[in-house]
Amino acid sequence: MRTEIRFSGFGGQGIILAAVIVGRAAVMYDGKYAVQTQVYGPEARGGASMSAVIIDDEPVLFPKVTSPDIYVIMSQEGFEKYGVSVCEGAVMLVDSTLVHSRPSCRCIEIPATREARESLGRDIVANIIMLGALVAATGVVSHEAIEKAILDSVPRGTEELNLKAMKKGFELVEQVKHG
Repeated sequence: MRTEIRFSGFGGQGIILAAVIVGRAAVMYDGKYAVQTQVYGPEARGGASMSAVIIDDEPVLFPKVTSPDIYVIMSQEGFEKYGVSVCEGAVMLVDSTLVHSRPSCRCIEIPATREARESLGRDIVANIIMLGALVAATGVVSHEAIEKAILDSVPRGTEELNLKAMKKGFELVEQVKHG
């Protein structure tokens, strides 16, 4: 089954890394096919950034995301540029700390930046919190696959912090489901 995911935020939030990690989890640990693409403005840090991943059980012959099934939006500008034209059947995870608009589709609010700052002391892991939330909410890849892909991808010495961030994302989705 083909799943198209679009990540968006601003440069410096790890939007591209998040997409790479999901693609890696799908290919290396869940035995699927994946293609990842990215777009970012000339400002790089601070400018709008977008990355997309297609995950499929079959080889991906057309690598362009045309109609995302899942959105992960981490900034208001990212929402305005890449999340406004969402189709009704999609699911959107938004970082409720930084995104104030809400889509017309199913929306899951995750206070990733606030939790990264307050619970973990590092804003930089908000993207990993969103990855945990993405996996917990959608099952797009397995919990085991995302954990292994995160450990493969983060800088040496930050593994424990990033695993805590991933688990925080899992917890936040559980709170939304039962809250």
